[in-house]
Amino acid sequence: MFLANLLIALREGLEAVLVVSIIIAYLVKSGRRDALPKLWAGIGLAALIPLSVGAVLTWGPKTLTFQAQEILGGTLSFVAVGLVTWMIFWMGRNARELKGELEGSLSRTLAGGGSGWGVVWIAVVAVGREGVETALFIWATVRSSIESSVMQTTAGVVTGLVLAVALGFLIYQGAVRINFRVFFATTGYFLVVVAAGIVAYGVGDLQEAGVLPGIMNHAWDLSTHLPASTSPLYWLYVLLQAMFQLNLQPTVLQVVGWNLYIVPTLVLLTLQIRGRWPSPPRKVEAAVEAS
Repeated sequence: MFLANLLIALREGLEAVLVVSIIIAYLVKSGRRDALPKLWAGIGLAALIPLSVGAVLTWGPKTLTFQAQEILGGTLSFVAVGLVTWMIFWMGRNARELKGELEGSLSRTLAGGGSGWGVVWIAVVAVGREGVETALFIWATVRSSIESSVMQTTAGVVTGLVLAVALGFLIYQGAVRINFRVFFATTGYFLVVVAAGIVAYGVGDLQEAGVLPGIMNHAWDLSTHLPASTSPLYWLYVLLQAMFQLNLQPTVLQVVGWNLYIVPTLVLLTLQIRGRWPSPPRKVEAAVEAS
């Protein structure tokens, strides 16, 4: 769970950091350093949004019945998968236009020497969106994993975010250059596989709640082949279960759901990366140049 959440937080955090870098670069180049404190205020407000979402998801469902919890969990799992999948393809299509879109919004906000408070809302929307998506997706991965160590989960998220901030700072300063096409492609494939596991887990939740049938109709049962806990293969199983929700006793409907999601998504993602459909992402280095 540590590694999975680290990679998720790194990917989503770096996207948010790139947005912040573009905003800072624009404010500095346009001579509006006076708006920088408002930008940091907006980032602070944006950080409260995913924290609030996480708190609601953690403690809110505890008062619900078991069936209601399973329905809520399954539904939110699908929502998390939808948001992450949308962001993977959105970033691929719009990476090269990201700078122009943000600078256009900033230009309109700061037109006529305005006070710059509109920068707060730009930061809240741009950064808060990434934060909510990250919080919901990490909640879904933690809920679907047998490994529920709060310390490991938190350490993975914090480490990923710290790495994202550090990389963003180095990129902004020109000290390091990353091929973002390769980075987003690699992490995109990883997130798709993680999301497929969450789809299967969400189907299982709805089956346990009685919303979907077939809870006892297993596609296969490999649990008898699980090695002893002292075997290295057992720990490999634990790792795969934590990261990709590997299930030794999936229902037929879970297998169907897993395949219906992962096959077309991987095909479309591959087409996008190869530049056949839709427009391929370009390196984002140019979007965060400070000069």
